[in-house]
Amino acid sequence: MTQTEQTASTLPLWTPRDPQLTTTHKFREFVNAKRHLSLATYQDLDQWSVTEIEAFWSDVWEFTGTKASAPYLQVLEPNKTMDQIPKWFEGARLNYAENVLDGREAEERTAIYAFGEGRQLTKWSFREVYEKVRVLASAMRNAGVSQGDRVAGYVPNVAETVVAMLAAASIGAIWSSTSLDFGVTAVLDRFAQIEPKLLFSTDATGYNGKVFSHIDKLAGVAAGLRSVKRVIVIPFGDNVERDTTSVPNACSWDSFLATASDGAPLEFAQLPFYHPLYILFSSGTTGKPKCLVHSAGGMLLQHRKEHQISQDMGDSDIMFYYTTTGWMMWNWLVGALSVGTAIVTYEGSPFKPCAGALWDLVDQLGITAFGTSAKYIQTLEDIGYRPKEHHKLDTLKAIYSTASPLKPNSYDFVYTHIKSDLCLSSITGGTDICSLFCGANTALPVYRGAVQCRGLGMAVESWVDDRKPVLDHPGDLVCVRPFPCMPVFFWGDESGERYRKAYFGNYPQIWYHGDFVIIESKTGSVHMLGRSDGTLNPAGVRFGSSELYNIVDTYPEVADSLVVGQRQGVDERVLMFLQMADGHEFNDEIVKRIAAQIRQQLSPRHVPAVVLPVTGIPYTVNGKKVEIAVKKLVSDLYRVAQVESAEEAVRSVTIDEKTTSTLANPETLQQFYNMPKLLQ
Repeated sequence: MTQTEQTASTLPLWTPRDPQLTTTHKFREFVNAKRHLSLATYQDLDQWSVTEIEAFWSDVWEFTGTKASAPYLQVLEPNKTMDQIPKWFEGARLNYAENVLDGREAEERTAIYAFGEGRQLTKWSFREVYEKVRVLASAMRNAGVSQGDRVAGYVPNVAETVVAMLAAASIGAIWSSTSLDFGVTAVLDRFAQIEPKLLFSTDATGYNGKVFSHIDKLAGVAAGLRSVKRVIVIPFGDNVERDTTSVPNACSWDSFLATASDGAPLEFAQLPFYHPLYILFSSGTTGKPKCLVHSAGGMLLQHRKEHQISQDMGDSDIMFYYTTTGWMMWNWLVGALSVGTAIVTYEGSPFKPCAGALWDLVDQLGITAFGTSAKYIQTLEDIGYRPKEHHKLDTLKAIYSTASPLKPNSYDFVYTHIKSDLCLSSITGGTDICSLFCGANTALPVYRGAVQCRGLGMAVESWVDDRKPVLDHPGDLVCVRPFPCMPVFFWGDESGERYRKAYFGNYPQIWYHGDFVIIESKTGSVHMLGRSDGTLNPAGVRFGSSELYNIVDTYPEVADSLVVGQRQGVDERVLMFLQMADGHEFNDEIVKRIAAQIRQQLSPRHVPAVVLPVTGIPYTVNGKKVEIAVKKLVSDLYRVAQVESAEEAVRSVTIDEKTTSTLANPETLQQFYNMPKLLQ
């Protein structure tokens, strides 16, 4: 695809009916009145927001009604560069859960709609959520949980999980979660680092029309976490065996709630803006996953800015996002509660009991904002399911798509076969910021194949190697000014060295995000071209190669291995290459054994799509496996083979000298040209 083909059409697919009715417009008027400015357009507001960042974030605080028991003394810590992680809103004392729940303790409007395979639809009002958080927080305190303790969830996306997170936040404990499809090893690689005091989980899960016991995996995780004092088991559905005697320190959800003190009030610990709220995990490309600590204030302010100001959501909205609890989109979904929006938790297959399962929910509940992945939309198109022909979708105002870039044809499919009058937003950010760099704005048009805009207050630029910002040209996504949702630190990284290396190693004092983008000069929209690094991302599930290496390395038959992603349109498949040890042959039996072990210890989504033998693994002169260059090579070979032919791919795809000059064994790259399976 040429650069011209990658750029957006100058004719929008959708435009807002009246931009002056949007919250973005109201916020711009608020800023103009307060600051005596005359910002006339969104572009004016955007430029001001990244130039006068302290004034901007102060105005977001005020406009969104952030509640604090003590005022902030300054917006941004002075005389600190971005890589020194300056503190925001010093002096302020607040609580995330209080900003979600305070003033809503008597509100009967639904806060959480909970549904999934093996579960009946349930509705919890804001009053009920407040009461459940009150009781659970009391039980947590009685179990010894206090400020700074970690509370972990190996949990489904259900209403109880949201309550557990809010209860932890009310105390000042730190919430961290992984999804049920992770295996014991993958969970322990994450939770063992942060040593949680409590672990929430479930006894079973439903997926694809079947119910699966979760007890054995939970028992393995609980046995490996010596720090855990209690394992609280959420009942997943009816008619499920709930014998948890094999799980150390286990108790049921109800029995744990029964330990709460009678009539104990819900107390919200008043904490600094930068007090930790979440620990999320990186993919673990090198070594164990990094533990990214996100602040309560940063999450509150950023998510309110995105949901309320940019996406126009509020009390009259209902938001759904198809996500697991191990993906940052779950935290982002929960953030919608902070602007009064009701949320839908869903656990199960998106295609059971039928292809229209999620769209049935839209009509049944009156969902206004629907979040999914690019892969899901592509699958609808592939199977020929057209929601518009089966559903009314009268309430639907917005569709959000992430995990991978939404391809141009998918924009056509949405507007033709789902609904023509809605804001379709491909959004992009990451676990690193638990929010968005570029995303939706209901005051702006939607262009085919493009993310609508850079986020307000996010000084995003596209840079080439000479540290110069470029427009209409591919470059690395960087952020050149501080923002409140930067991680406050990495857990266990006392010196901050891992943090600085992760984001400031490429460009000193400039946040390097690892995405490859084009920023349009004419429309302001953004094209996501893929990842710049070697993170694996099949179907939007991010993980690192080291997780697979840790398993393959246990097989004496294998001398070495390489794992990379291969781009296939909007998706990516995982390739594994095995260099066999002397005296051992590559065969189906070793492939099956490795796949079974990966499935058991990690998850089915970690299993490589293709496993092939190689004579050697490419390494740099510094002794590092060469993943990124191989990923680019195999992705380019596939792309050209699909457009032209396999012969043309082998002939025209070349490896640049810059790459080969850094390798200790550059000849090993040639073998990837002789693997027909990579071109299929």
